[in-house]
Amino acid sequence: MRDHEDLKAGRFAPPETRRVIRAFGDEIHLHLGKAETGGQFSLWTNVTPPGGGPPPHYHLHEDELFLPLEGRASFLHGDAWHEVEPGTTVYMPRGTVHTFKNVGDTPLRLLIQTMPGGFEEFFDRCAVEFAGGGPPDFGKIVEISAEFGVYYPT
Repeated sequence: MRDHEDLKAGRFAPPETRRVIRAFGDEIHLHLGKAETGGQFSLWTNVTPPGGGPPPHYHLHEDELFLPLEGRASFLHGDAWHEVEPGTTVYMPRGTVHTFKNVGDTPLRLLIQTMPGGFEEFFDRCAVEFAGGGPPDFGKIVEISAEFGVYYPT
């Protein structure tokens, strides 16, 4: 964690400094991570192709905030799907089973924030499994997910 005085300086993250992580069929464009926010939050733009989205899951450690910027997004909350228009804020507290899906025919762009920060470390680990060329070993993804307190209900 960074020194509190260092964080008072604020942060500027120009587009060319963003790191792109590829996992779950998506591109994660990291704006600010744990290192830049003293662990307070992580912020990224998620680009999801048509039909894409992660499997239903819940987090033990993070609250998650979504802001659709472009495209058609539908969110699973509990047992119901809710299609939302761009600009709608969606909040999923830790422990809530949720997911999102691109229900349109163009890429979905979501601004996503997790609190506390560090969720990019989960994506980094999973990206290695997705980089193999073929489908990833879902058992390995489940194992990595459990290390980060992410679970997929059956």
